Amino acid sequence: MDKLVGITENQKRANLLSNQIIAAAIEVHRALGPGLLESAYESCLCQELGLMKIAFEKQIPIPVIYKGLKLDCAYRIDVIVEKLVVVEIKAVDNLLPIHEAQLLTYLKLTHLWLGMLINFDTPLVTSGVKRIVNGPGN
Repeated sequence: MDKLVGITENQKRANLLSNQIIAAAIEVHRALGPGLLESAYESCLCQELGLMKIAFEKQIPIPVIYKGLKLDCAYRIDVIVEKLVVVEIKAVDNLLPIHEAQLLTYLKLTHLWLGMLINFDTPLVTSGVKRIVNGPGN
């Protein structure tokens, strides 16, 4: 049975993009290894996405709307890929629940469905990847 039955075309596209994002992260990690700052990994991941001809935006400011008032609270999303996938880059010992909460907040504020946490400070970058879906119950 197809696991993608019942999801939208944008969600299917986001799923496909997530595989390409992981491939780009693997390439960056293979070249750089762990131990650098998040900003270095972000720049290199964006370079790799560009080489793959995948559209992205980086350091996107996200306002908070509170009771109809737009508040510029300095939220910044690391990368949004093809206006479908939020990518939050980390270089930490371990991903923590607060990192997942941060990504889920970004998904809710942008009304996007799929987010990815990518922790580059691991021996194998794929062990530092976490997908989060903004859906019912979130």
